[in-house]
Amino acid sequence: MIIPITSRDAPFKYTREKFAESGDASIIWEGHKAGRDIGYGQMEKLSNLESLPASGFLVSYFPYKIKNGTAGFVRAVAIFS
Repeated sequence: MIIPITSRDAPFKYTREKFAESGDASIIWEGHKAGRDIGYGQMEKLSNLESLPASGFLVSYFPYKIKNGTAGFVRAVAIFS
């Protein structure tokens, strides 16, 4: 079974509510700030995941470096065994 995770952030609806209550801007896009101390890869908005079988493959992600950028896109590749 494939369970795609679309983001490390809470749905913005809830973040907006928390921000309205607290006024604390540091809670906005918390997941995107996770890589400040330890680098990590975050892939969002992948498509066609339903085309993959339930098992029997590995997924590799090849990131593109964007000059002077803090983010970029990846080439996601399924490798079938």
